[in-house]
Amino acid sequence: MKPLIGISCCTKLFGLYGTPNHAASDTYVRATDRLVGGVPVLVPANGGAADVETLLSRLDGIILTGSRSNVQPSLYGGPPHAEGTPEDANRDAVTLPLIRTAVAAGVPVLAICRGLQELNVALGGSLHQRLQDLPGRMDHSTPMQPNPRVRTGKAHSVRITPGSWLHRLAGSTELPVNSLHNQGIDQLAPGLVAEAVAPDGTIEAVRALSPGFVIGVQWHPEYDWESDAVSRRIFEAFGEAVSARLRGADSVASAAD
Repeated sequence: MKPLIGISCCTKLFGLYGTPNHAASDTYVRATDRLVGGVPVLVPANGGAADVETLLSRLDGIILTGSRSNVQPSLYGGPPHAEGTPEDANRDAVTLPLIRTAVAAGVPVLAICRGLQELNVALGGSLHQRLQDLPGRMDHSTPMQPNPRVRTGKAHSVRITPGSWLHRLAGSTELPVNSLHNQGIDQLAPGLVAEAVAPDGTIEAVRALSPGFVIGVQWHPEYDWESDAVSRRIFEAFGEAVSARLRGADSVASAAD
């Protein structure tokens, strides 16, 4: 049987009357179908109603998605967001405990954009709220372009830590990436190590030191995995980790029989 892959949802308003919906981009679903080899399971942003233990008893891997919304500053001791900054408290209430429980249980985690920021906050780190307002930092925010090739195209390069997981995966110490975020890591969480940084020093990829697959990237590999080999390998590596964990669980079950 195929593994079940949890994909985090956001709370979004749809339709004429702004009805709340739980939503995740089709890009993550397609990558799960075609690269990870799993069954996508959308994890709703239902706040305190979420049963994280039950979710993780059934899920074989977690993809934490990107989003326009920002992690609430109260969760990392930051000042309040500027007025009008989108937040999603119900998503935060699901993803942060989900991350901590998944990491402790050894469930593979692939964290993308907001997901990387959630991973850092969940494990005790903090965030910059608007990188473009900081001295010496680049504007990492989404290009306001109707053309998707421009909007999601390569924006800058990242320097990859020599000898790191990402270095072995990419076969290079430099990688061009897209850039569609305002927030970024300030203090790196204990237990995470930087795998890549932007030219301005912004941390762009992380890995957990704990056993198992816990990888976060600040860019969006789900946008270009059909044309970019490294983006494709990121999802394939996650799928391999999920399959390996599932095989291990099957072996333990067989031995018990």
